[in-house]
Amino acid sequence: MTPNLRDQRADLLRFAARSKRPDGFGWLGRFGTVDAHRPVELWITCRMTHVASLGVLAGEPPAPGGPDRAALRGMALHGVRSLTGALHDDAHGGWFAAVQHGRPTVTAKQAYGHAFVVLAASSAVAAGTPGADALLDEALETSLARFWDEDEGLSVEEWDAAWATLDGYRGVNANMHTVEAYLAAGDVTGNRDWHLRADRIADQVVGWARDNDWRIPEHFDEHWTPLLEHHRDQPDHPFRPYGATVGHGLEWARLLLAIEGTLGDGVDGVDGVDDGRDSGFRQAAVSLYDRAVTDGWDADGAPGFVYTTDWTGHPVVRQRMHWVVAEAIGAAEALSRATGEARYAADVERWWDYADRFLIDHRYGSWHHELDTSNRPAASVWPGKPDVYHAYQAALLPELPLVPSFASALKAQGGLS
Repeated sequence: MTPNLRDQRADLLRFAARSKRPDGFGWLGRFGTVDAHRPVELWITCRMTHVASLGVLAGEPPAPGGPDRAALRGMALHGVRSLTGALHDDAHGGWFAAVQHGRPTVTAKQAYGHAFVVLAASSAVAAGTPGADALLDEALETSLARFWDEDEGLSVEEWDAAWATLDGYRGVNANMHTVEAYLAAGDVTGNRDWHLRADRIADQVVGWARDNDWRIPEHFDEHWTPLLEHHRDQPDHPFRPYGATVGHGLEWARLLLAIEGTLGDGVDGVDGVDDGRDSGFRQAAVSLYDRAVTDGWDADGAPGFVYTTDWTGHPVVRQRMHWVVAEAIGAAEALSRATGEARYAADVERWWDYADRFLIDHRYGSWHHELDTSNRPAASVWPGKPDVYHAYQAALLPELPLVPSFASALKAQGGLS
């Protein structure tokens, strides 16, 4: 049974509000205290800024002890100031991946983190946060100049601090979040070029997935040749695991429907002209979803989605990650609306029932980020509860249309109160 989503959103915001640190937002542990031994990471700071901005726009009553709208505005402002402060590289431009006590600890310039700067800034602009417009301008300029490969229609992965050396690795995870960020930026700015770039990335990924029985190749070399054995010796890597990542098939399914809803089905993704081309994104979303559910759900005799499989669909890393269920909820919700098929509505209930039973921490708040194969809290890949972004969006999507993106949709309809 679906839990009360308003209460769920309020509890997630209450938990997230504890993560504030001088340089951004920190890594929260199981009980909601910041792990001060970990640095302030760019992706977490951006995600918390994004979620705080959504909370501002939603305008809902707070949970007991949780942040009210004024406090959420303060969180969003703190995020924007952090992204123009210690996390920003004033010498070379762009953003450090991590800082501790005002000094960078990871100086690499990563597409993954920079995509979240665009997302956070877009949401902060929609929420009317001071300084967010300038932040978004810089984030988009940096993304386009440093990461966007116009010839390939894809994002490259990682530079050194001075933007002098580009790493040879290419990855789909960073491109997936670049799609999310570009859709949000296009909605906020009204510049359709960002939507079209998102469409180009998605078209490439759909082609790779179709050619690989709808299991998405995640890792590539500098020529975009798939590296199907990448990290076989480190299969449970939190960002670049070996094999097919079940949750990404689900996340891409939702994003493909968002692109279809934004651009329609006949846009060619290059010059914006309707040439009658069928993008195939809706059927691709169905195929990705079905493959992920078939391979990942109840794959070893216990409920839950495994983290990864090999290229034949056999489970590799069997831990259950919270974000996979959150994305399953979002994908099923989106497919239910796009297709009208009852099976997706039934899946929404099934995934929420699992989340409520095993993942939502009714005692301490938020969601357990990792469960073992017996659905008990674990911490081998994701210790603590650093991230409310996936869970909050899963609890928010049922209240909103599929397009525009979350912040723009909330702004357009004047919140949820």
